[in-house]
Amino acid sequence: MAELIEKTYQEAPGRRVPLAKVRNIGIMAHIDAGKTTLSERILFYCGKNYKIGEVHEGTATMDWMVQEQERGITITSAATTCFWKEHRINLIDTPGHVDFTAEVERSLRVLDSAVAVFCSVGKVQPQTETVWRQARKYNVPIFAFINKMDRVGADFYGAVAEIRSKLKATACPILLPIGAESDFLGVIDVIDNKAHFYEDEQGQQIRIDEVPAEYKDKREEAYNYLVECLAEHNEDLMELFLEDKKPEVAQVKKALRECVIKALIVPVGCGTAFKNKGIQNLLDMILSYLPSPVDLPDTQGTDPYTEEKISRKTSDTEPLVALAFKIMNDPYVGKLTFFRVYSGIAARGMTVYNPRTRKRERLGRVLQMHANSREERDEIFSGDIAAAVGLKNVVTGDTICDEDNAIVLESMTFPEPVISMAVEPKTSSDRDKLYKALGALSEEDPTFQVRSDEDTGQTIISGMGELHLDIIRDRMVREFNVEASVGAPQVAYREAILGDASADTKFVRQSGGRGQYGHCVINLIAKERGHGITVENKVVGGNIPKEYIKPVEEGIRGAAATGVLAGYPLTDFHVEIVDGSYHPVDSSEMAFKIAGSMALKDAAKKAGVTLLEPIMKVEVTTPDENMGDIIGDITSRRGTIIEVNSDTGTGFTRVLTHAPLSELFGYATAIRSLSRGRASYSMEPAHFDKVPKSIEDKIMEKNR
Repeated sequence: MAELIEKTYQEAPGRRVPLAKVRNIGIMAHIDAGKTTLSERILFYCGKNYKIGEVHEGTATMDWMVQEQERGITITSAATTCFWKEHRINLIDTPGHVDFTAEVERSLRVLDSAVAVFCSVGKVQPQTETVWRQARKYNVPIFAFINKMDRVGADFYGAVAEIRSKLKATACPILLPIGAESDFLGVIDVIDNKAHFYEDEQGQQIRIDEVPAEYKDKREEAYNYLVECLAEHNEDLMELFLEDKKPEVAQVKKALRECVIKALIVPVGCGTAFKNKGIQNLLDMILSYLPSPVDLPDTQGTDPYTEEKISRKTSDTEPLVALAFKIMNDPYVGKLTFFRVYSGIAARGMTVYNPRTRKRERLGRVLQMHANSREERDEIFSGDIAAAVGLKNVVTGDTICDEDNAIVLESMTFPEPVISMAVEPKTSSDRDKLYKALGALSEEDPTFQVRSDEDTGQTIISGMGELHLDIIRDRMVREFNVEASVGAPQVAYREAILGDASADTKFVRQSGGRGQYGHCVINLIAKERGHGITVENKVVGGNIPKEYIKPVEEGIRGAAATGVLAGYPLTDFHVEIVDGSYHPVDSSEMAFKIAGSMALKDAAKKAGVTLLEPIMKVEVTTPDENMGDIIGDITSRRGTIIEVNSDTGTGFTRVLTHAPLSELFGYATAIRSLSRGRASYSMEPAHFDKVPKSIEDKIMEKNR
């Protein structure tokens, strides 16, 4: 394998670590599963930190923001680099809270693999399902780590069962726990058939021994299941399996690595990051089974001029191709652009090309990041992740490349904001500072949007939830020194048509000279939730010239953005432009744009329009004695109970519900008072649904 890599992938002489020994991994999970604690242990054992940082003490390296240290949660993804057994590990610790889902999305886009962390008590939780879907979207290989094996109620095999049932993954345990809760002593390596016992508090003294007799059956069962799963994808193992022969250890490891890289199998390990057990085993598994950049297919993209599909090999000698995946405003160095190099070398001072803007830019300084500290580098090689200073017009998702070998990589898609509020500067002197701060924050975060309300003149900020906007407000005060007043949160409603309709609309204006003439006929077709807006040109015979089709579409999309019923965006429909006419003198792009806008509004009024509201998927974990109060409260908030699971071993019940976002403002306070602070909840956007008529009337009255 090593010889093949050396022949196929040429490396630059200045490279310190061979490309085959680089791992780009992300740590992802539901909130409070232990991602940051695990990241801190990895940095400690890799020698990056001499002291272990703790989240609850606010000393975690990766939670460097003041807001993160105060709240004990990860808000922004933090990147770092460390070394383990002559391998380079580029690691990104991602947030678990749904309000910061964009951080996970853009991190997974540039990573080669991920470690999914599960709480051994909570098992598969709502946000776990979200990050799992994000990883699968980019076909990222995953290693599952069952954390918190020292907690009361720890259930390794229950967590594995939920990974298989809820996430539909082929989960194969390759590290089994020895004991659980306060008796968790170590792990069993299923493939090597050895037991690893942790002898000291910091987990640095490990005794390797034979598998205890009482665990031999569990190990045998896990090994047979692993070989059986691998045999489905490996012909050599299938032959041995059918002949009832045992494969060599090396064969099993090779087959497992191949299946993990193709995202066919999810290997499962376990440990307790807080008690320093199982982390070195996890690091060994990362090196053994997760891919290096050379194990993955060539990078795919499109030619910015011809839009043809092209690919680029992972190699230091290829032309530069990198993807900007994150923007950050640093108080000391200014705008930082985080990027992943897919091929070529990014060197300090070099000129790069941005196909989106069709402009050249200069890489000022190139920095290797360790959370919020920086190390100056002259060159960043293929497969590495770094940050650049000096890129002015680069935004999240832009490709940075060599101008003579231009390529555009697949960008990222982010969810639409679900909550809005008005923001006003407290004094006139704060006005300019406010707009500067909002501009910088929206550049950093694609899910944070700023707009001006044309009717009221207010500045409206939109985000993914109350916590998201609260953090934005806090950052404005601390980082940008802006005092601002904010209004009550507003729900981002949508509008949708109730049926299909057609419209035949002319826009004609005569004002003494050249007039305005635009005429189009459209069919408006209602689509399922989540479809978005699509427009299709079905005009034949040149009744509308080609150059006027795009303005008609722009008019349709512009009208949809401002809505028909109550000023909210109209969505989930398909438009067919079927006919029209033009005037050889009076027709113009503007006339057809206005005609398209009028046609959509006419057709929508004929079809009938309803309001849609965002529905949240809410999971509440409550003590059994408070379950009735919690369910009663959810029901009073127009919630629908989906599932109730009682865990008899812990005395807690998990209640899964769907409830409208408009009814969930202040829910954190309500749930604390109902359970005396013992219950917790998490929520994420589920879908949009019709607003009840009585509530729709109130919204209409308010907007009127």
